[in-house]
Amino acid sequence: MNEPQVRKLPKKTIVMITIVIVAALIVFLVLKDLKEKKMVEILTTLGHKNVSSMEVINKLRVEDTKTRYKSTVYKVRFLDGDSNKTCIGFIHIGKDKKYSEDLDCK
Repeated sequence: MNEPQVRKLPKKTIVMITIVIVAALIVFLVLKDLKEKKMVEILTTLGHKNVSSMEVINKLRVEDTKTRYKSTVYKVRFLDGDSNKTCIGFIHIGKDKKYSEDLDCK
């Protein structure tokens, strides 16, 4: 029986793949952190001063059917330190950077 030959990857290729994976992981973590800080800042302007454990669950691009204006909706979960409740809901970033919220705190 003929067994197929298996060639090992060169060390240079393995090093390059590792570098790309580490760089992608770093970029992902930095972008996640920046998105969470942006949401904390927006929540501060909306009246939630003591926010911790911020988690951005989802980001959606939405469009108004009448005006055809596109905006962004973030689904977030966080702990409100003032009321000691966990809040989950939506933050809508509309035209001219106007923010609105639809949060349920329990």
